[in-house]
Amino acid sequence: MAPNQFPSRPNRSRNRHHSKRLPSGMPESSKHELDAPPWLRTESTLMSAARGIRRAYDLRLSELGLNLSEAILLAFLQEATQSSEPLTQVDLARHMHVGRAAMGSLVDSLEGRDWVARKANPRDRRVWLIAITPSGQQAARQVGKIDERLRAELREGISRRERRELNRLLNQLRQNVSHVLADDET
Repeated sequence: MAPNQFPSRPNRSRNRHHSKRLPSGMPESSKHELDAPPWLRTESTLMSAARGIRRAYDLRLSELGLNLSEAILLAFLQEATQSSEPLTQVDLARHMHVGRAAMGSLVDSLEGRDWVARKANPRDRRVWLIAITPSGQQAARQVGKIDERLRAELREGISRRERRELNRLLNQLRQNVSHVLADDET
């Protein structure tokens, strides 16, 4: 099965969730997305692509003993260290949109490989500052090379113009999701 194909479902004239019948002989191109089964809708395709991209990154990064979350943290620390002082675990958690406990686990993992170091904040000894080590900088450079190669493969056949449009649409979708979540929290 090709990577972008979905398993075929039995063709039933009547679905328990959707009883509307399309006129026979109607071309596929004129069917509305909402008439498609859930596994073929845009959101499902987007989620499937996101899971696939994450698996591809995890697979490629496994040669360094990393997963995508650890690699993102390492790369972010390398970049942040060049422009500012070490960041707190709380700042890192906020930046990566993860909880403090999850960030603690990521830092533990990288600290265990001597790629990051925790230092007590001289202004508040209860707060940890996280800094990348020289060996962590070397690992971050390797992550950058893996990322560059994989992005080239993932973007195969997609023009720069199409990527800009996709980015615009995904940012709009992300904004819509933020509104939905904000509405649900009130």
